[in-house]
Amino acid sequence: MRFQALADKINVEAETLEKASDEKERASLQKQFVELDARARLSQVKGAVVLAVNRLGHQAKLNQCLSEIKTTAISRKASELAEKVVSKELAEALNHEFKALGVGTLRVSLQSRSDRGKALHKLKLELPQSRNPGDILSEGEQRAIAIGSFLAEVGLSNGKGGIVFDDPVSSLDHRRRERVARRLAQEAAQRQVIVFTHDIYFLCLLAEEAKLATVPIATQSLTRRAEGFGVADPELPFEGKSTSKRIKALRAQHQITAKLHRDGEEQQYQRQTVDAYFRLRMTWERAVEEVLLREVILRFRKGVETQRLVGVVVEDSDYAEVYAGMTKCSNYAHDKALLGGVAVPDPDELLADITALDAWRERIEERGKKTAQKRKA
Repeated sequence: MRFQALADKINVEAETLEKASDEKERASLQKQFVELDARARLSQVKGAVVLAVNRLGHQAKLNQCLSEIKTTAISRKASELAEKVVSKELAEALNHEFKALGVGTLRVSLQSRSDRGKALHKLKLELPQSRNPGDILSEGEQRAIAIGSFLAEVGLSNGKGGIVFDDPVSSLDHRRRERVARRLAQEAAQRQVIVFTHDIYFLCLLAEEAKLATVPIATQSLTRRAEGFGVADPELPFEGKSTSKRIKALRAQHQITAKLHRDGEEQQYQRQTVDAYFRLRMTWERAVEEVLLREVILRFRKGVETQRLVGVVVEDSDYAEVYAGMTKCSNYAHDKALLGGVAVPDPDELLADITALDAWRERIEERGKKTAQKRKA
């Protein structure tokens, strides 16, 4: 039995060797071996290979897309969108603002060009000559253009944040000041508008336009005090105060003059008293406009409010009191009072003159109210 088994084994090996001697069969077996070996090796890095194949496939698709893209179509579409959605809207807003601010003869136009798929746009100010705007536009026109450009951009932002202007009407004539005041009052209905100015005339215009636009307005002044510069004061300077507030300021100034008089500071007392009478004269002038004529006509206001005549009465006694008050103030509100030509009144006389004006104001205001009620009835 053992011999038979050994014989069978040898016969099998002999058959295998005979088959191996066949080149075609050997090549087939070798191919199978190589493939099996490759599969075994691939199984160890299969994840990385699959990821690399996917990336290469995606890259091939992108390269194909790039080869088929033409920048002309993109440039044309970008220009179209920018003109309709952005630049054209801004150009229209600028032209609208220029018209509102009195420079409507100046307009902007959109100019576009493309560079390798990039849309380039600019808004150009149309001028009669191909020159720098600074060479042919006045300083006032340049200021109006700057304000209009700022308001146009703010309007397109769709935000409601506050805006601040620092002396916006410098170099502007009275007509453009009126337009700027009106435009800022309109903008104040949409957002908070803060304006710094030293121009009393422009301040009055702002107050008037805010009133017409039914927009609330608050005024303050920045002054210099012992604690430093730029101190906020809820009151306006004397020139911007109403008659009643001027009288209040004069009473406070009287207290200063009285103290200087008591302390024997004669030179400072005289200067303060002369200044007080100068201001008292200004208050009489304001009282004629505001109280006697009931603001029918006001300095720094462009219109005449004829409807306020309903409460206006001017009697002989009014003329006499105004004339007497103005004449007395004029005696002291000049340099001759300090040069010794006229004796400066004492504090009690100054207070009496202030009180006389205040009493006249109250009397005329009450009479005006009654007259208006009677005429309306």
